[in-house]
Amino acid sequence: QVQLTESGGGLVQAGGSLRLSCAASGSISGIDVMGWYRLAPGKQRDLVALISPAGGTKYGDFVKGRFTVSRDNAKNTVDLRMNSLKPEDTAVYYCYAVVFAREYWGLGTLVTVSS
Repeated sequence: QVQLTESGGGLVQAGGSLRLSCAASGSISGIDVMGWYRLAPGKQRDLVALISPAGGTKYGDFVKGRFTVSRDNAKNTVDLRMNSLKPEDTAVYYCYAVVFAREYWGLGTLVTVSS
């Protein structure tokens, strides 16, 4: 089993920054892609950012250069640095990982951006 534990959510004013972190634990010897999705009330789940073990990245269209995903393969962690936050970025952010072709999700961390 794989456990993903997020941290770093909270309340921030529009234009501000937050850093989310996620640590993977358990049977993670075959960890592949890691990243973040988000879910806002009444909306569908959005891809935020993904990163491969080699550092290749993919971002959701709405990111537009505001967010940066990074990972530490030795520590099995993935971070998301979010800048220029907007009220529409308010959502629960979920850590995501693929391990031996199986998908795993964290419990989520709430990010609230006030106007």
